[in-house]
Amino acid sequence: MKKEIRPISIFALFGVIVSTAIIATLFYYTAHLLHVEISFIYCLLFGALISPTDPIAVLGILTKANVPKKTEITIIGESLFNDGVGVVLFIALLELVKSGSTTFDFSAFGLLFLQEALGGILVGLVFGYLLHALLRTIDHYETEVLLTLAFVMGGYSLFNYVHISGALAMVVMGLMVGNFKRKVALSDTSQEYVNKFWELVDVVLNAVLFILISFVILLVEFKTEYLILGAITIFTVLLSRLIVVYVPQKLIGRFLNMDSKAAKIIWWGGLRGGLSLALVLSLPASETKDMLLVVTYLVVVFSILIQGLSIGRVAKNVMKDKQTSSQPSPKKRE
Repeated sequence: MKKEIRPISIFALFGVIVSTAIIATLFYYTAHLLHVEISFIYCLLFGALISPTDPIAVLGILTKANVPKKTEITIIGESLFNDGVGVVLFIALLELVKSGSTTFDFSAFGLLFLQEALGGILVGLVFGYLLHALLRTIDHYETEVLLTLAFVMGGYSLFNYVHISGALAMVVMGLMVGNFKRKVALSDTSQEYVNKFWELVDVVLNAVLFILISFVILLVEFKTEYLILGAITIFTVLLSRLIVVYVPQKLIGRFLNMDSKAAKIIWWGGLRGGLSLALVLSLPASETKDMLLVVTYLVVVFSILIQGLSIGRVAKNVMKDKQTSSQPSPKKRE
């Protein structure tokens, strides 16, 4: 991640912000063309919840397709941080909605964003070091697993209560505990159990989330205009992803150390998943929420079924073309 910090930071921070703005603007005008009433601040909320990528599910496919390690790390790192940035944007915008604002107030949003983002990073570092110090004093894997669980659940709830991004804080805390003198804090046995525990939690929570979504979808009315809006939004999301990935690659590709082949894999591998569904479920109950739920569901289903099932083939074709173009052409006969 240190080696690929440039593309990761560009895509995770500026990419999410630019993508939110593009999707919100296009979604706003598309909705009004279809005579679907929605305020622009809700369009920004939708842009913030749908912009973060969730490509973890296709990493195994990418590995089988012999994708370069640097591209794989870029996708992992981007998804790790843009989740936090997306949640911060979403929470800051949601606070404006809860305050009764129907228009976008840039100054109020800026203050909330800085409070959520900078606060989350700082407290994440502090809690990460505190958890690291506690783990160093213990050599009992069961206690260590419970400590990580307690810090995640307690820290996330506490930070959100004081209006600091719990999601971003947990990302920073996890990175610190997982990388800062890890062998000093955790024995090999403890590392194995901690890793397996959180992998299982990840699988279980994703399964529960999609089950909840299936129940909610049964109660939502799939209006024709919602379905049409969702179909158009799929292309809007793909277009915004294309802009976010290819514009930096064309302008500062050498700085990012990324070619067009890697950009193609990163673009198509930008899947939307559980985070987007969880965020849309947290919106206040209204007809607008029902509409956004249908649109988000359609985008996620397309992302998982179409992009997820085809990313392996895309990656193999890209790598095959790259290997072919890198081979020297045979000399012509005299």
